[in-house]
Amino acid sequence: MDIVTRRIERWLWAGRPTEVPRWLVVTRYAYALTRDFMHGELTLRAMSLVYTTIIAIVPLLAVAFALVKGLGLHRDYLEPLLQGILTPLGTSSSEITNRVVGFVDNVSGTALAGISVLVLLYSALSMAQKVEGSFNFVWKVDRPRSIARRFSEYLSVMLVVPLVMSLTMGFFATLASTAAVNKLREIGVVGGLFTGLSALTPYLLVIATFTFLYVFVPNTRVRFVPALIGGAFAGALWAGGGSLFTSFVAATGRNVAIYSGFAIVFVALLWLYLSWLILLLGAQLAFYIQNPSDLRLGQRAPTASNTLRERLALTVMLLVGRDFAKPDHGWRIESLAARTSVPRHTLEPIAAALTSAGLLTRTSENRLIPARDLRRIALAEIFDAVRSSEHHSQHEAEHDWNSTVVEITNRVELAIRETLGQHTLEDLVDADEGAGVTVSVQPPRS
Repeated sequence: MDIVTRRIERWLWAGRPTEVPRWLVVTRYAYALTRDFMHGELTLRAMSLVYTTIIAIVPLLAVAFALVKGLGLHRDYLEPLLQGILTPLGTSSSEITNRVVGFVDNVSGTALAGISVLVLLYSALSMAQKVEGSFNFVWKVDRPRSIARRFSEYLSVMLVVPLVMSLTMGFFATLASTAAVNKLREIGVVGGLFTGLSALTPYLLVIATFTFLYVFVPNTRVRFVPALIGGAFAGALWAGGGSLFTSFVAATGRNVAIYSGFAIVFVALLWLYLSWLILLLGAQLAFYIQNPSDLRLGQRAPTASNTLRERLALTVMLLVGRDFAKPDHGWRIESLAARTSVPRHTLEPIAAALTSAGLLTRTSENRLIPARDLRRIALAEIFDAVRSSEHHSQHEAEHDWNSTVVEITNRVELAIRETLGQHTLEDLVDADEGAGVTVSVQPPRS
């Protein structure tokens, strides 16, 4: 991180006033998004999603719109919907829309049979998995959905979302054509409001779709309000960016003509890239709204000392061991981060180490619970889980260490063992609850 960035962050986060001015809060969010954009990771993932979209767009549309076509809605509502999404492409939008709808028309029941269905499903689910990977990166989630959840949840969304959007567009189109509404249009104020609502409907659908994706796609719990804020931001940016892109296409019409028949492909790819980038920026904002403690660090890898890792490990095991038996309670990484005021991505490696050591396990709802009885979890095991790993053990065995260094480190290890004694997690929980049990910390014998 260069000197300029450090100075900016020092100024933005200097001191801890009781009430941070609103303008400073907005500036922090703007800086964090700009920093993440300039860092390049989001742009690379947007480019990757463009490539994935090119490969999977045809199978994805076939699977997603098969139900819409079965209900006979694709011509009346799907075509105007696609036309609106592709409007920034200018005159090319009509051609692309006609080709897409023409493809949907060609998808017949006999074509979707046998191996064709498997190929379509595999391509569509692969793209959905790639999108989830990008969203999980934004939310700093290391564990993707299981294969069973991917199949059921992705397929449900690909079938339901196009249907809901088409039915919504159809509802508003039908409503706008009724005689009662036509009479309301003649009333000055009411007519103006109705006209404005009709014009905003496509953008509201975009915001609702983005919000839904921010809640559903990441393999973690995303609250509705942060997702809505991110969706509104991305929707407004997408609408504004679409207008600018349309002007850009119109202004560079002669230059685009150099590409001849490839011009439409070039323009479509560019808009697809910008759309994915806007979607990821909205997801990043939703993440920061829900996790404001991550604003300064961003996507940079956190560093934690051994002392901090040990304290966090004991704290996590204490909270999980104390509360796991309570009804309707179970600690997730998000709730642990909020409880300890420690960034989630600092806790994730701790929880992963404890899980790998067989001290914690995750439920189907991603809740952390003890992997075995509290009386069978020694405090020494908790320390070992975060102070060692397979890689370190292998490196230690292969290295020819100095004998004096080995003697000192062995004495340190022995001192830790003697200090912890035979105490277990149950003793730690009882001591925290004031049950009269004391976890004594005695200096080691010389």
